[in-house]
Amino acid sequence: MFWRGLRELARGFGQLLLPNACLICDKPEGERPDFRHGLCSGCWQSVAIDFHNACPRCAATVGPHADTTDGCSGCRGHALGFAEAMRLGPYDGRLRDAILRMKSLAGEGLAESLGEVAAEILGARIRDARVDLIVPIPLHWRRWWQRGYNQSEAVARELGAELKIEVATRALRRVNHSPQHLQPSAAARRENVRGAFRVRRGARVADRIVLLVDDVMTTGSTAAEAAKTLKDAGARRVLAAVLARD
Repeated sequence: MFWRGLRELARGFGQLLLPNACLICDKPEGERPDFRHGLCSGCWQSVAIDFHNACPRCAATVGPHADTTDGCSGCRGHALGFAEAMRLGPYDGRLRDAILRMKSLAGEGLAESLGEVAAEILGARIRDARVDLIVPIPLHWRRWWQRGYNQSEAVARELGAELKIEVATRALRRVNHSPQHLQPSAAARRENVRGAFRVRRGARVADRIVLLVDDVMTTGSTAAEAAKTLKDAGARRVLAAVLARD
């Protein structure tokens, strides 16, 4: 709570020194206070309102008449590791722009704002699932030093603060540095992340309902491997929440 308060204080000083502007499109706030979570009304609607149907099991975009009772055609019959997945929207438009902006230390405030949006939009579903622990997908230490922070951790931190759910930012450790986007296929991605995570000593995940948080899900292999690692450590159930599904 101390660090969150310090960040809010710094954000407040920043707003005094600089004109308020949308964290995604840089539109100035002007005289009409139509901003929510640091976003102008247009950007807020773009990231908060999903105009597509999504599979409740893997969060992939599906057609309006698709049968998703046991998942969609892309995930049905496949072991995912996590029980269900939720998203803000597809990896497109202003949500994609926002996530790309988050890929540097300067984007940490935007990541926190999107965590607040996620709490507002996905909060009811998270509460219904009785989640009692939020765990962000960790970065390898080399990637962390390059970026300066973990965007998934920033999202998870705000999500937990808004929903009053414990966040374990150090529950998982990533031991594999291989970039996912370099893998040519879903099978290669699954193999690439095999054994990529470890549960840290002292992390209290046993018999917990855990929500994994990441910025983007592509094939789901990273979340699946992280979920398997948590379940091997005794987690009762694991769900996934992402900002965008590619």
